[in-house]
Amino acid sequence: MEFQVGRHDLSRHGLNEVDVATVDHFLKHADQAGAVAVLLSAGNPNRFPEAIDVAVVLPELVTAFGGRLRAAIIAPHAEEALGERFGVRVQPTLIFVAKGETLGLIAKIQDWSVYVDRITKLIDRPRGQSAAIAVTIVPQHRAKGVEL
Repeated sequence: MEFQVGRHDLSRHGLNEVDVATVDHFLKHADQAGAVAVLLSAGNPNRFPEAIDVAVVLPELVTAFGGRLRAAIIAPHAEEALGERFGVRVQPTLIFVAKGETLGLIAKIQDWSVYVDRITKLIDRPRGQSAAIAVTIVPQHRAKGVEL
């Protein structure tokens, strides 16, 4: 399966796979490193083909934010349980978590500039304020009426 090949490639970029039993351990290590954890809830790539695009972009985002992000992919068998825990409504979705707080969600594939802007706002937001969940269901370029 094409996506499985993609997951294999992602593991070479240092992305772990987490499930219900391992996600808290991953989040704790990200906190200890002073980083924000990013979890990819990809969904079935046959149903949500853009999951492959998000999976390819995620390691690039980790690199672009220079150690401020630690990323993992949610195992397919854990997506329902962890999706419910973090409030995922659509797939694929990137989930941003720091110090036990869900900072926000970015759904679907986005333009690079949108990712950089929203992630910067999420990770630079002062902690302790009420969470501002940034859920994007419709990509920004489509919301502006641009047809692909």
